[in-house]
Amino acid sequence: MSIGELACTYACLILTDEGIPITAEKIATLLKAANVECESYWPGLFAKLAEKKNINDLIMNVGAGGGGGAPAVAAPGGGGGAAAAAAPPPEEKKEEIEEESDDELGFGLFDS
Repeated sequence: MSIGELACTYACLILTDEGIPITAEKIATLLKAANVECESYWPGLFAKLAEKKNINDLIMNVGAGGGGGAPAVAAPGGGGGAAAAAAPPPEEKKEEIEEESDDELGFGLFDS
């Protein structure tokens, strides 16, 4: 990520936080006030993004996954291959390791 991209991202976040409509001019003004030089096309690109997307929604969905995975495709020629490919593999049971307390080991943190 370039300095210009990062600076425009922060400018959009600042404008959104303050409730100010995001425009290329306002982004450029913030960059100028911060003494950040970037390519002239970045503020316009970020302003167009802000027109189409709600910045608050983007922030809230940062960790959200994208679309679902690709569907499984059966190999041609297999008689039962399609049914086998459609069935998910059985989940392996994970063994849970129980932690022993200090009392069970015969000593404690504050024993002298």
